[in-house]
Amino acid sequence: MKNSAIYVWDPLVRIFHWSLVLAFSIAYLTEDDLMAVHEFAGYVVLGLVGFRIVWGLIGTRYARFSDFIYRPASIIRYIKTLTGPNPPHYIGHNPAGGLMVILLLVMLALTSWTGIKAYEIESTAQAGLSITLVNAAYADDDHKKGDEGNEFWEEIHEASANLTLFLIFVHIAGVLASSLIHRENLVRAMITGYKQKKE
Repeated sequence: MKNSAIYVWDPLVRIFHWSLVLAFSIAYLTEDDLMAVHEFAGYVVLGLVGFRIVWGLIGTRYARFSDFIYRPASIIRYIKTLTGPNPPHYIGHNPAGGLMVILLLVMLALTSWTGIKAYEIESTAQAGLSITLVNAAYADDDHKKGDEGNEFWEEIHEASANLTLFLIFVHIAGVLASSLIHRENLVRAMITGYKQKKE
């Protein structure tokens, strides 16, 4: 079996991928200490997810959702072949990788959206607190409601972020496993754009 290099990942896919890695890492690591940085990184993540959805519809061949969204039966069949002697090789995302892309996009969007909701409620509650001089009872009640709503969205936001991080670790494990199984460097492919085409 002969290997030859084939250009798979266009520059926008690669820039998106590594920018997302950086933005999510910054957002996750600055959650408690640097809120301004955390919020900015969260908006960057949401913008990148929005771009990837558009590029998944109109982008290059291997970037399009139509190239790597498979039926559940196909995904299960592919995963079962990984324990066999000759699992099928895909030029773009394999069925399991394609599923992971969709799960990550959904979870990243959910994490960003819940973060925005928590921030909106916290800002509203702080604004309500400023009414104290006019009507202390009203402001106190408004602040309590804001605290309850903010706590709810913060918990959902934190749970979403942690689930996203878990999926990222599964994704990394999948990349390493696929690299070993097919004897190709998938990390390098996401840097250079080239993968090994097996003939």
